[in-house]
Amino acid sequence: MIRDKSLQRLNRPSYGSISNLPGTAPPKVPPRETYLSEKIPIPSTEQLLWVLLWATVLGLLCQRLAARLGVVTGKDLGEVCHLYYPKVPRTVLWLTIELAIMGSDMQEVIGTAISFNLLSAGRIPLWGGVLITIVDTFFFLFLDNYGLRKLEAFFGLLITIMALTFGYEYVVARPSQGALLQGLFLPSCPGCGQPELLQAVGIVGAIIMPHNIYLHSALVKSREVDRTRRVDIREANMYFLIEAAIALSVSFIINLFVMAVFGQAFYQQTNEEAFNICANSSLHNYAKIFPRDNHTVSVDIYQGGVILGCLFGPAALYIWAVGLLAAGQSSTMTGTYAGQFVMEGFLKLRWSRFARVLLTRSCAILPTVLVAVFRDLRDLSSLNDLLNVLQSLLLPFAVLPILTFTSMPAVMQEFANGLLSKVITSCIMALICAINLYFVVSYLPSLPHPAYFGLVAVLAVGYLGLIAYLAWTCCIAHGATFLTHSSHQHFLYGLPKEEQEDGESSG
Repeated sequence: MIRDKSLQRLNRPSYGSISNLPGTAPPKVPPRETYLSEKIPIPSTEQLLWVLLWATVLGLLCQRLAARLGVVTGKDLGEVCHLYYPKVPRTVLWLTIELAIMGSDMQEVIGTAISFNLLSAGRIPLWGGVLITIVDTFFFLFLDNYGLRKLEAFFGLLITIMALTFGYEYVVARPSQGALLQGLFLPSCPGCGQPELLQAVGIVGAIIMPHNIYLHSALVKSREVDRTRRVDIREANMYFLIEAAIALSVSFIINLFVMAVFGQAFYQQTNEEAFNICANSSLHNYAKIFPRDNHTVSVDIYQGGVILGCLFGPAALYIWAVGLLAAGQSSTMTGTYAGQFVMEGFLKLRWSRFARVLLTRSCAILPTVLVAVFRDLRDLSSLNDLLNVLQSLLLPFAVLPILTFTSMPAVMQEFANGLLSKVITSCIMALICAINLYFVVSYLPSLPHPAYFGLVAVLAVGYLGLIAYLAWTCCIAHGATFLTHSSHQHFLYGLPKEEQEDGESSG
């Protein structure tokens, strides 16, 4: 193959690609399998299964773009953001991704605490389960010292446990296959209201977590690719796409098991009916968690495990709890590595993995302990659902940058997004922003006190302002020259060589 050096040049001689120089060895990174989605969305019927399907497809598109960026440039998304965005929006963008990572870590803490509570038949209080998560953090760091292979094996074990446990629940529950297929391939939700909207937004946030897009762009750098050979880059892009498709297919099947089981167990079930089912089972001590009224059962990860145990025996409850525990540990791994890459990419600040985990876990444990001690378990489970929604609200801060940079010939050379890819991803991004905006507006009337409106208004202005800025730079990268300001011409032509070197050496 003849090396085409012209691919490294642009129309303007003073600008260039940000790709690593030929021959530069890629940095060592942790196992690439860790971008697998591990959150568990739980709707009460099969009506939202199509949301799961299309969220997974969207997740695959995002993973494809992230992998292409890492393969072509040799840099992860955080590093490219550091080079191109000015300091203020770059810092705010970094804070939003850190918020997503901390939210994900809080979900791990909540899921692990609930799993320990279920496994111990309530003997371990929720606050005790929260504190136990400190121990599993140190276990994870201890395992990390033994090399990547053992870490990969441990992660593979967690995924296997999740597949087996939730697969067992699926077989035992025997959901209607016809209703399952209809829910997957016929997008509709008759009679749905704000609770279903909350669930739908939560599903998107559970499947496509923003920090995982940053993580995946870094994980692909573990493979050596000769970036002077187009055929090697094209081949690497293809294999990483296949790998992502396999991983997300496993994730989809696990989530489908969970959603189908709960659609079967909870569909149109009232609290009174759930109480009677548990009262007449071997788990009658759990019946009191269901109020004796005719309201539809509010599904969460705690009540879900209980009702499964009441319907199908105690084994179903304990197997569900083990699956929750495995999901929580895999979440710890992804959050740890994502946080490390995001901090190094945006700030050029290198922390030890121990310090990084200690910071995020401390931020996650404090509010979770307060909720566990001063509120009840329902509030803790509701907090988990809201954290899924938070992931969806923060999703534009990962998708807009990845769409921007993968559409720039200055960054991607001949591997920049084509017209069809730009149209599809842009429409999807607009849809996500519209859904998030609609959710925020529809959620405002449910605020408990008028004083909250002021706080929400301030946050909304900042949120929409950052999205508007990212959308503006994205439009420039897509060729909207009439929007280009002199300070942002690099989104059209790339960065000058000297600015690349200064950006890579500065924090």
